[in-house]
Amino acid sequence: MHNIKSNFDKIYQTIKSLDLEVFGADGNVQKPGKRSQFSDIEVISLSLVAEYMSLDSENWLFKKVKSDYQDQFPFLIDRTRFNRRKRLLFPIMEKVRQQLATRFLEFEEYFIVDSMPLEVCKVSRERRAKICKEQFENAPDKGFCASQDFYFYGYKLQGVCSVNGVFHSVELTKASVHDTTFLKEINSQLSDCVLIGDKGYLSSSLQLDLFHSANIRLETPMRINQRNYKKQDWVFRKTRKRLETLFSQLCDQFMIRRNYAKSFQGFKTRILAKITALTLIQFINKFDFNRPINNLKVAIT
Repeated sequence: MHNIKSNFDKIYQTIKSLDLEVFGADGNVQKPGKRSQFSDIEVISLSLVAEYMSLDSENWLFKKVKSDYQDQFPFLIDRTRFNRRKRLLFPIMEKVRQQLATRFLEFEEYFIVDSMPLEVCKVSRERRAKICKEQFENAPDKGFCASQDFYFYGYKLQGVCSVNGVFHSVELTKASVHDTTFLKEINSQLSDCVLIGDKGYLSSSLQLDLFHSANIRLETPMRINQRNYKKQDWVFRKTRKRLETLFSQLCDQFMIRRNYAKSFQGFKTRILAKITALTLIQFINKFDFNRPINNLKVAIT
């Protein structure tokens, strides 16, 4: 489980087996120009290895590889080029994640939606912090997390997952963006299904819009002071905890709240790498070892 090269080889072969059309025979994205000997698939694989092994320091990772695995990575590029190429490969990594998730979600009819706060820094430092502030459209801001009852400065991770715990779609929004805003665009990604959410998604107009536009039935608990109050079915209440557990696993094993990126491009790339690594382990658990997909702290080789 702690051998970087063994984990790298397993992840590399899994990605290569997906037969993504964007990759050429040499493992690089098909584009004009000189081909790197350290291929694009290898860049993605090494970044996913780091997330799987909970190595949040790229500096430590590269020192470890160069000291203990130098002969096994003969064409390894320097850390700066690796970081730059990883950010440029963001859309390709998303295609990898989607391809992995598609194998799970082909016949799913029930999905869960929720959000979690991602702090960039403490609220007391928000005015002097410069992280991710290159453009106003992508800059972090201040928001409130009702479930944990605290203000935070950063972003929200909006996620939709299946009942089994496989992410269907994810999106980063500013902290101040209301959860229902994310759902206004979900009808372009989902249709003919039941979507289970908490009270943050309670909106009669949104329920009607999703049902008429994409035949999505939004199931949310009612507030106690609502007219004709009825307690939500226990099956939906229990099912909703699946995504909360998934968020907890992202925080624990993948350390999604410990992010040292300075730019928004770097920040979102690290977040996507963690989610892709999680989906990859689920994929290997199911199709290679036939074991429970959410046993994430296991060896993959």
